[in-house]
Amino acid sequence: MSADTMGHEPVHSARGAVAIITNSRGQLLLHLRDDFPHIAWPGHWSLLGGGVDGDETPHEAIVRELQEEAGLTATGVTELFDMRDGDGSGLTITFFAGTWDGDETQLPLTEGVELRFVDPEDLDELRIPPYIHQGIRRGLSR
Repeated sequence: MSADTMGHEPVHSARGAVAIITNSRGQLLLHLRDDFPHIAWPGHWSLLGGGVDGDETPHEAIVRELQEEAGLTATGVTELFDMRDGDGSGLTITFFAGTWDGDETQLPLTEGVELRFVDPEDLDELRIPPYIHQGIRRGLSR
């Protein structure tokens, strides 16, 4: 495989993990990414997650990323499917689902601009990477 357009290493072994976190009201926890030109999808709403480090499994990575980025421990985090971010990072991303009922404004956000619970019917009004939007729709239809 070739390197993606952002100058990263070849994507054959590069992986990431994101989590579709819902609350008891059926809302989704979204993360507004920083608006830095050197990151994939700057200034977009996305799911919490990040890259898989070393010999970590995608499940280990999502548990770590949720804790690192937002101090969040979601319950029942289960693997759903893989998708490729063909228009951004080029990574193969493993999608997970989990639940959390709490006040997102009280989470200690360490990356990005904001965390917000959003009603699924409002997704089309937000700037979301296409693969994330597609993954959320696919995950919610299960």
